[in-house]
Amino acid sequence: MSTLFTKIINGDIPGRFIWKEEDCVSFLTIGPLTDGHVLVVPREEVDKWTDASPELVSKLMAVSQTIGQAQVAAFGAPRAGVIIAGFEVEHLHIHVFPAYGLDNFSFAAVNNNPDPDVMDASAEKLRVALRDAGHGEFVPES
Repeated sequence: MSTLFTKIINGDIPGRFIWKEEDCVSFLTIGPLTDGHVLVVPREEVDKWTDASPELVSKLMAVSQTIGQAQVAAFGAPRAGVIIAGFEVEHLHIHVFPAYGLDNFSFAAVNNNPDPDVMDASAEKLRVALRDAGHGEFVPES
């Protein structure tokens, strides 16, 4: 059975994609810690990051770093945060978000009702920052 993320990747459920390539994608989470919070997800259904191949983990972290750099540029954040938890959906995903302080790392602070217009604007800011950084080949139109 397909995971929630596979359904988003396949287009069965809508997602605000900012990155697409052969082995992974990135889209905004519906429960952001900060504006611009995305998930980096492999197309392959792997449950735990510890079960993924070293090559896949390396790839996901490289994409996460690129997106984190774009978040810092687009949102003026001092840092990009990264969390791998895996309890929400049993499909490996890396949380990458603009971080302004340690309080941004608590899932207790998730915004469970984000404004769709803010989400759309955040996705577009990230797409622009990624294109400006030379990664346009991986950035979808919307």
